[in-house]
Amino acid sequence: MMPMVYTVYGFAIFFMIAWICLWLIHIMALSYSKWKLHRTVDRSPPEQPYLGVSILKPLTGVDPNLFSNLETYFTLDYPTYELLFCVENEHDPAVMLVNSLMQKFPQVDARLFVGGLCVGVNPKINNMQPAYLAAKYPLILVSDSGIRMREDTLLDMVQHMKEDVAIVHQLPFVCDADGFAAVYEKVYFGTAQARMYLGADFLGINCHVGMSSLVRRCALEEAGGLAAFGEYLAEDYFMAKAVVSRGWRMRVASLPAQQNSGAKSVGALQARLKRWARLRIAMVPTTALLEPLSECLPLGAGAAWAAGELFGAEPLPFFLVHVLVWFLSDWLMLRSVQNGSPPITKVEFLLGWVWSECCAPFVLAAALLNPEISWRTRSYRLDWGGRAHELKPKLKF
Repeated sequence: MMPMVYTVYGFAIFFMIAWICLWLIHIMALSYSKWKLHRTVDRSPPEQPYLGVSILKPLTGVDPNLFSNLETYFTLDYPTYELLFCVENEHDPAVMLVNSLMQKFPQVDARLFVGGLCVGVNPKINNMQPAYLAAKYPLILVSDSGIRMREDTLLDMVQHMKEDVAIVHQLPFVCDADGFAAVYEKVYFGTAQARMYLGADFLGINCHVGMSSLVRRCALEEAGGLAAFGEYLAEDYFMAKAVVSRGWRMRVASLPAQQNSGAKSVGALQARLKRWARLRIAMVPTTALLEPLSECLPLGAGAAWAAGELFGAEPLPFFLVHVLVWFLSDWLMLRSVQNGSPPITKVEFLLGWVWSECCAPFVLAAALLNPEISWRTRSYRLDWGGRAHELKPKLKF
């Protein structure tokens, strides 16, 4: 009987410690966001000229917002940069779009690379490899096709690139859009994703997301260059791990990345979340055990039971207060990431938040039950440690 009692109390103490730690992360991330995000970009002349930046833009197909997204890169307020567009084949409709932009902005140094170079299973790395080899500046910005840039974003990122820093990446966020899928996307990236991202950055944990990432080329070459990460699908995580292990630091920029995909749907976002969860599980298997404790509902249920066991508290009121305070904390986090009131009503936020929190455990369960990863038209299987194998390869470079 006594071992059973000790086991119950052991689990109760574990849940209470996890609950306290998550609330500390809430407080830390919210406070850090107020200090870190949306700081005024310094436009005064620098003591030393800013380093040149080679911007790699891997493209596959087009969506309704691609033209306007790419156009923002031709109007950046930065003294020295080049645009290197990468497509897998000459028949990609993005080719015509890129050519029209280069004709519209002939004063901008821009080139188009077609065909890629196979250095591994990661199609993004293969697509960018020729442009990376041809890049002429010491800073490399890898920027996904769906990212929209403010004119001062690149300047903000470069100003964070101190002498001991090798990677400056943006907090993933989204542009304003209409529809429930857009609300769901904004709630997820502005609350759960932002909280863990900012908390990890504050604590010095690798949280690198490569959708908009500025890298010091010499540091990347020390790790084997871009090709060294072609065997991974989560190339951003392993790139940061390799660079930081060599003594470099990594920082988050003050301006969040503005994802601006032209086609939004609940299913598409959940497919992305499942893919990312499968990658996290393969890279860090303990994710499958610990990640549910970062979610509001599973953690709240466990903490409510633990409070009843340890302190005699009523579980239901404890759980309801936990959920209410978590909800209010997430509203404040979204306002901080948005830099003001988000363009959604509180009712829309409530619906999006409830949907996001209720779906989170099922997304993780789906990732656990089906380890195969679908990425555009390709499928992959991951080994423990993160290395990937393509199933039925279709494309040869």
